[in-house]
Amino acid sequence: MSTTSSTDRRVLGISPRIIVAGLLAGAAAASGVALTTTSGWLIVRADQRPQILLLLTAIVGVRTFGLGRPVFRYFERVRSHDAALDVLARRRAQTYADLVPLTPARLGRRGRADLLTGVVDDLTDVTEAPVRFTVPVLGALAAGAVATTLTASLVPAVGAVLAAMLLVCAALVALCYRLESRSQARVLAARSEVVRVGHLTARHAGELQAVGGQDAALRWLDDAHDELRGRLLEQSQGRALVSGGVLLTTVGATVASAYLAVGSGVSSPVQALLVLAPVATGEILGVLTDATRALARATAGQDRLDTLLAQEPAVVDHDVDEDAAHALVRSGRTPALQLEQAVARWSEGRPAVGPVDLVLEPGEHVALVGPNGSGKTTLLSVLARHLELTSGSYLVDGRDARELPAHAVRSLFAVVDDEPHVFASTLRNNLLLAAGPPPSDAGSTSPDPDAEPASTGPSDEVLLTSLRRAGLADWLQALPDGLDTRIGTGGHGISGGERARLAVARALLSQRPVLLLDEPGAHLDHPTAQAVIHDLLTAASGRTVVIVTHHGVGAEQVDRVVDLTREKVA
Repeated sequence: MSTTSSTDRRVLGISPRIIVAGLLAGAAAASGVALTTTSGWLIVRADQRPQILLLLTAIVGVRTFGLGRPVFRYFERVRSHDAALDVLARRRAQTYADLVPLTPARLGRRGRADLLTGVVDDLTDVTEAPVRFTVPVLGALAAGAVATTLTASLVPAVGAVLAAMLLVCAALVALCYRLESRSQARVLAARSEVVRVGHLTARHAGELQAVGGQDAALRWLDDAHDELRGRLLEQSQGRALVSGGVLLTTVGATVASAYLAVGSGVSSPVQALLVLAPVATGEILGVLTDATRALARATAGQDRLDTLLAQEPAVVDHDVDEDAAHALVRSGRTPALQLEQAVARWSEGRPAVGPVDLVLEPGEHVALVGPNGSGKTTLLSVLARHLELTSGSYLVDGRDARELPAHAVRSLFAVVDDEPHVFASTLRNNLLLAAGPPPSDAGSTSPDPDAEPASTGPSDEVLLTSLRRAGLADWLQALPDGLDTRIGTGGHGISGGERARLAVARALLSQRPVLLLDEPGAHLDHPTAQAVIHDLLTAASGRTVVIVTHHGVGAEQVDRVVDLTREKVA
């Protein structure tokens, strides 16, 4: 079985709840077809002025079908959306859990905005596919079968016309899927470029203004938007072609049904019913173009997620000592760390760092300095067990790190990068996300920032203490709702310095014995960066702290400075 077929089956999301939702959608669509055709019969029959009793059945039918359509539609929406939201919650948790072991070594050169936007959008497209494609298609098939059976029982030739109409529309849907799938990759590439350029120009707006590069940045944005506009136009032309084809097919089926109905010898009211049947059926088939677009987006999204998550992690456990790891984590002490002739690389080619000899004593505060490309960030990834050594050794409390489970070693480290992420949620949830479970449960953290706080999580006083120790006491007092204040997108604004201090508060809250900070003063003015590092080192007394600093910010506050431009450091 091909990968594409397997992907399509997963994207369709066939389950008992989705099937039930599809049947409810079919009942709603069939009620719409019955409402239209019965109304046509009733109007023509009423024009013949029969006794009112002869019309009561049709009148009741019109009312029943008119009420049935919204009622069935309501229950279909409840059923299908409940299933989709359940899948979305589970898929998000599983995807984030699968993504963590790949960070950062297997994420390539994709920017954070591109990666986060891509994963979130792809997951959304995949989980919405059952609602946007499977349910409408099941509903259209069910309603089309009912309409075909009804008309065939009256005039078989008209039933054959409706069957042919369904087959032609199925071919058009297949064409629409092919056109959408073919252009989907180009559209997403253009959209990704817009996100990348927009993020780049917004992030470096100050630098661009300083060198007079605003006009060039605007040209980059214009070019990216022009490319996206062209790709979307190309995609929409195929969709318009298919939509027009469905409409023309409906017109042709209606004309053919009218011709056959007139020559069939049935009564005028029945002729009206037969003529209106293709019209009503065409209305329910009209949604298939958008449904097919949703399938194409979901299939492409699933393929991208599979490609991303199918990679082998950079660090894989082999013959590890779980007992030793358990004892190390449970001891609660700050470990001694030692690198001997350590060499590491992100991909094939020259090493990104090394060979390096480095000893970090428990509780020592060290600054890593060196020019761009000297391997400072890579060295942090090696220490945090996010990247395997190409050669050399890495000892954690005298034990080879490769003899310990990766999750156990990682549970000793709190990593703060130069662009700490703030979730669009409450301040409390942003902090609880960093707290996570106890170290012994590493790897089972909940990735949802809006999830209800666990009853065993840190108390509010502990959260407040971490904020004060990070130098955010005054900022906290100014928040309108304290820990319940929403921050990030759509919430309370947060400056670069406040974001950096919030990242420090998370690191302190984690209670992990080793803190690794990659340019904590990046994008901050010198006094603010110095203050952030001072508060961090003061609060992290007794913990090992390793700070990467490109411009030497905070280097005078640490116990030792390590220059990676030297061949060996100790």
